[in-house]
Amino acid sequence: MAQCVQSVQEFIQDSFVPLVAALCSEEAERLTRKNNLSFAELVKPFCRLTSEVHMRDPNNQLHIIKNLKIAVNNIITHPPQPAAIRKLLNDVVSVSQPAEGLVANVITAGDYDLNISATTPWFENYRECFLQSMPASDHEFLNHYVACMLVVSSNEPEPVEQFLKLSQEQHRIQHSTEYLYPKWFIPNTLKYYVLLHDVSTGEEQRADSIYEEMKQRYGTQGCYLLKINSRVSNRGTDEQIPDPWSQYLQKNTIQNQDCYEDCPYTVISNKSSDHLISDGLDNEIEDGLPNNFKTHPLQLDHPSGSLDSTDYTKAATSSQDSKKSNSGTPHGACLTLTDHDRIRQFIQEFTFRGLLPHIEKTIRQLNDQLISRKGLSRSLFSATKKWFSGSKVPEKSINELKNTSGLLYPPEAPELQIRKMADLCFLVQHYELAYSCYHTAKKDFLNDQAMLYAAGALEMAAVSAFLQPGAPRPYPAHYMETAIQTYRDICKNMVLAERCVLLSAEILKSQSKYSEAAALLIRLTSEDSDLRSALLLEQAAHCFINMKSPMVRKFAFYMILAGHRFSKAGQKKHALRCYCQAMQVYKGKGWSLAEDHINFTIGRQSFTLHQLDNAVSAFRHILINDSKQPPAQQGAFLREYLYVYKNVTQLSPDGPLPQLPLPYINSSATRVFFGHDRRPAEGEKQAATHVSLDQEYDSESSQQWKELEEQVVSVVNKGMIPSNFQPAQFCLNRYSDNSKFPLAVIEEPITVEVSFRNPLKVPLLLTDLSLLWKFQPKDFNTKHEGETKELGMCDGAMIGTEAIAEFLINSEETKVARLKLFPHQTGELHILGVVYDLGTVQGAVTLDGIDPSVGLQTGKFVSNGLSVRGRQDLEIQGPRLNNTKEEKTSIRYGPDRRLDPIITEEMPLLEVFFINFPTGLLCGEIRKAYVEFVNVSKCPLTALKVVSKHPEFFTFGGNTAVLTPLSPSASENCSAYKTVVTDPTSVRTALLSSASSVDFGVGPGGQPEVINVPLPDAVLLPGASVQLPMWLRGPDEEGVHEINFLFYYESIKRHSKMCHRVLRHTAVICTSRSLHIRATVCRSNALEDEEGRGGNMLVFVDVENINTSETGVKEFHIVQVSSNSKHWKLQKSVNISEDKDTKLASRERAKLCFKAVRCKNSEENYTFADIVFGNEQIISSASPCADFFFQSLFTEFKRTHVQSHTHASQRAGKQSVDETVRLIQRCSEVDLNIVVLWKAYVVEDNKQLILEGQHHVALNTVGKEAFSFPQKQELPEMVLLKFFRPENTPAPARPTPEQLSNLIKTSLHYPESFSHSFHQKSLCLVPVTLLLSNCSQAVVDVMIDLRHKTTSPEALEIHGSFTWLGQTQYKLQLKSQEVYSLQLKACFVHTGVYNLGTPRVFAKLVDQVTLFETSQQNSMPALIIINNV
Repeated sequence: MAQCVQSVQEFIQDSFVPLVAALCSEEAERLTRKNNLSFAELVKPFCRLTSEVHMRDPNNQLHIIKNLKIAVNNIITHPPQPAAIRKLLNDVVSVSQPAEGLVANVITAGDYDLNISATTPWFENYRECFLQSMPASDHEFLNHYVACMLVVSSNEPEPVEQFLKLSQEQHRIQHSTEYLYPKWFIPNTLKYYVLLHDVSTGEEQRADSIYEEMKQRYGTQGCYLLKINSRVSNRGTDEQIPDPWSQYLQKNTIQNQDCYEDCPYTVISNKSSDHLISDGLDNEIEDGLPNNFKTHPLQLDHPSGSLDSTDYTKAATSSQDSKKSNSGTPHGACLTLTDHDRIRQFIQEFTFRGLLPHIEKTIRQLNDQLISRKGLSRSLFSATKKWFSGSKVPEKSINELKNTSGLLYPPEAPELQIRKMADLCFLVQHYELAYSCYHTAKKDFLNDQAMLYAAGALEMAAVSAFLQPGAPRPYPAHYMETAIQTYRDICKNMVLAERCVLLSAEILKSQSKYSEAAALLIRLTSEDSDLRSALLLEQAAHCFINMKSPMVRKFAFYMILAGHRFSKAGQKKHALRCYCQAMQVYKGKGWSLAEDHINFTIGRQSFTLHQLDNAVSAFRHILINDSKQPPAQQGAFLREYLYVYKNVTQLSPDGPLPQLPLPYINSSATRVFFGHDRRPAEGEKQAATHVSLDQEYDSESSQQWKELEEQVVSVVNKGMIPSNFQPAQFCLNRYSDNSKFPLAVIEEPITVEVSFRNPLKVPLLLTDLSLLWKFQPKDFNTKHEGETKELGMCDGAMIGTEAIAEFLINSEETKVARLKLFPHQTGELHILGVVYDLGTVQGAVTLDGIDPSVGLQTGKFVSNGLSVRGRQDLEIQGPRLNNTKEEKTSIRYGPDRRLDPIITEEMPLLEVFFINFPTGLLCGEIRKAYVEFVNVSKCPLTALKVVSKHPEFFTFGGNTAVLTPLSPSASENCSAYKTVVTDPTSVRTALLSSASSVDFGVGPGGQPEVINVPLPDAVLLPGASVQLPMWLRGPDEEGVHEINFLFYYESIKRHSKMCHRVLRHTAVICTSRSLHIRATVCRSNALEDEEGRGGNMLVFVDVENINTSETGVKEFHIVQVSSNSKHWKLQKSVNISEDKDTKLASRERAKLCFKAVRCKNSEENYTFADIVFGNEQIISSASPCADFFFQSLFTEFKRTHVQSHTHASQRAGKQSVDETVRLIQRCSEVDLNIVVLWKAYVVEDNKQLILEGQHHVALNTVGKEAFSFPQKQELPEMVLLKFFRPENTPAPARPTPEQLSNLIKTSLHYPESFSHSFHQKSLCLVPVTLLLSNCSQAVVDVMIDLRHKTTSPEALEIHGSFTWLGQTQYKLQLKSQEVYSLQLKACFVHTGVYNLGTPRVFAKLVDQVTLFETSQQNSMPALIIINNV
């Protein structure tokens, strides 16, 4: 139970006090009425004695009474109606609400922190009122009148006569049969005569003389002169006299007879008058239903139930108003503080001199009577101990006792006299004697089986035992149990049972037996009174929370039951309070159904109490938590919510739009797209892919696009990226960088994609859905700010808003809505949220197990009429900051500005279409397509560029494209190349042409990734379109390639905010294998073209068809091999086969051999040499062949450059890189590029197609094999990690022996066979010329050593038979590129085959020490045959 203001002893003592009746003459009543009080009300605040009182018990022992209180009431001659009592109790409870600013008690139990009102004043007021308004009954005397005050005014003409009249009246009321009420304690009631004197109007002497006469007539103990009204009420003094009456009058007790004259109450009669229902007026009765639990108390009200409150609350409020007016009138206006003291004194005198002596005398008389009747020798008091300390008679159980509650004793029966004596002792706090008497009476009643009497005696015996000072015996709770059971089950008297429970529960609570108290309270809840059940259940709940280990969930459960009963009793505020307190326990613990029930009830109760905001928030909770309710229930909740919401919005129609809880919006998933929707492809035309909302975000690709854009911007700005550069972002989402304000262009739509989720199992219908925004117009060209216009929702002139008429979200569905805005003015736009009408779909409940949402996909949806207009804000939390130490230690979020675009001035808008663009190519295949550029805006565009990471994939043709006319056959065959018919005689010899790399955009310092699009006049006017050819070359690697093109363009006017725009296109090309080419170059040993100064080389080209047959390629024809270089050119083909065309079927290889010679050195121009195998020459120095060549050259250069760059960085510290090393290295370098041009014959759909293509091989080093496609590197094997720092002593850079051996090219010239007659001459001399050619650009010292190196026998066998004659060593100096011939003689002694390649040649650069001296190897053995003639 909750804490009470009084202790349990005070509570019980105040509940049972001596009752005194008051009978006033009319004149006396008039005097008290001056103070707006009746006589009984006048004395009420002073009825508690301030001092101790003494009296003697029957054994003449002194007995002290502390804190005694008496009750003075006007005589009411008819018992109060049960209905009236119920109405009064209902009012008492409804008026008593928790104080406004009351700080609730915080109880911490486990992981619960509950705010609970520690006290329950409504319960205490109810209890007090209930006990005071209990009708007197015959089986007990506690609320029978002990005495009667007869009050007469001193102003009356004959006061003494008036006293006689009143005395007779009292006698008549007590003794005549016509008055059954009130009840009197004993036949000779104490009469106390009070003379009331009005000081302000009456004569003092007269009053005194009358009082003297009274004293003589009634004795000084029996009368009193009470002077009141010492001040005139209308004096208007400022003196503030305290008003002790108001607190008593608030409680408006039943004894005030006039209370019920003007208070209409309803009695709904039932079969037995005992069950008058008035605390109902509740829903069930109104609906004509019996007031019992047809439904479970926790079941929700039927979804279709009305939201109207019962009429009861209106009655309650009206009674509250009457109380307010009642408390507004001043009480005791004519009384001074002296008068207060006089009244207090009067009550003291009455009690001391009149009441207590009378009670003492009565107790003695009763004791004497009982002793004489029982024939006992001693007084009952001393005897009782003996009787009851011996053998106890076993009490029979209730069920064995016959139902004789109807047994009535005559008033003078000895059993009743014992009871009477016990009650008197109890009233004057003589609990020991009272207990003895109750115990005796109880045994007598049980023997007689007078159950009502027995229960009363048991009840009071238990209370007396508890109240005995010093607690000689424990509280006999089983007495109370028996009493309650008897009252309830046998006597069917719920009022007495309730009193029992109230007393016992309070006693158990004081002993901290909360569990027993709760069980007792719960047992008395029943269907006959909702109010009582509600109050008791609430107290039971408090018992559970006040236990040593609080039972929080039990507390909550019983609070809910109490709330339910309060609701039925019409106590809406109390019901709401109970539910709210219980909610603290259920909230957030996963008890979703219980939470829903509580929220629903709170919503309804708040609605009936016109607390609309609370109602809305409660219903909101039901909808936004993931509800486990069935669809029908959810639908009901939703309708109820909409209904409440509608009422709220109708109260303030012009107020701000309310925030709606449904559907959920996943704010972070909001995407913002700037620009028009993409046009689909039409026929052969394929629009640039660009960006659309249907594409998934890919951080890698978005980084690539950003890099491409930075690349082109830096080229445009001469290598610098401007500080205000902002990469174009077309679609903003949770992954993009949203820290800057995005830029949108005027007149171009902004699409916001909002992700909605419907958590309910019923569909939601959003109608008239549009974006909510705020716009600030600004002109970015002028400096001054525009005026701020907030929320121009209706202002379509600035921003056009597109609304979606109907947007249906099925049950538990996530669905995105794309909402558009059309900016018509520059400025700052802020997208705040969405605004829509939330409604439900008619018949959205599942019928016969068929899900209705199936049929809701198409057509118009029928709303059921209930919809509310509201908004939801889009609030996006930016990314968590994690850069500085401060940000890492605290939680901070950066801004997310995707919903705050800046609208800039108009810009050109480009659309790009690709015509005949292939999706599949062979590796190296060349294909011609067309690109159409369209300017769809209202202003011209210029500076059109395209940038790609794969510039080798496409070309728009070089500057030379115009110079080369197309041959007729080329156009016939639709060849992508420029071709010229060749003269048959020139087959296999090179046809020369030259071109500069600058013509093809690959000049020094250029960025070949950024390509200017050759627009005619360099400007594209509004609405204009232009078509340009574009050649494509299939990438060298097979597989699927995604190639990104970024088109960059600018406006003719410079803008402050947006400098350029870009358009993206991703081409997906699938390439399949074609040819694989390997080539090597080596020095030729032939001596012809001496003038070529040793500059001949052989080029071997090995071509393999690695195409797999699935692609339908029949065969490849090599139609031409071209070379291009600044220093070398192919001269002629040295192939042996006579076949003009080189055909390669699947998996075939062909070897080609060419002779290359040096060409005239040219700094910028490349020499192109074409060796044609067919009858048409492809001009390799023209577009597109040269374009792709130069691009491949650049990519190759980039690749090798990156590798060499890493090495260079290692050498950076050592600046003494020897020039000599470089010179030596150069000797073995070749700079020759081979282009193999081919045709492939493909059969597709029974038609033969001819595809053409080209492969490039870059030859850099003599003797090193080069490939058309770089070989995959083998991964190095795993090695153990070494954890030490390498010693930093780099070896001096030195050329490899291979490079050194290439300094000098040697060749021996001699006859292949020599005939000599050994008979004639034993020695055969053969002249041999040794040709030395300096390959380097420097002067070289050469030393030739002719001595045979080894002396082993094997070597002697080979060499020993011939020797060189003459000098064995020569030292020469060769200038740059010089060729020197040295005449030698070889001497043979007999025939045979000899190897002349024995001279060893050592070379070093002139200015070098011998460190770099190395042997120059011969390329091949020089064999000579010596014949004998």
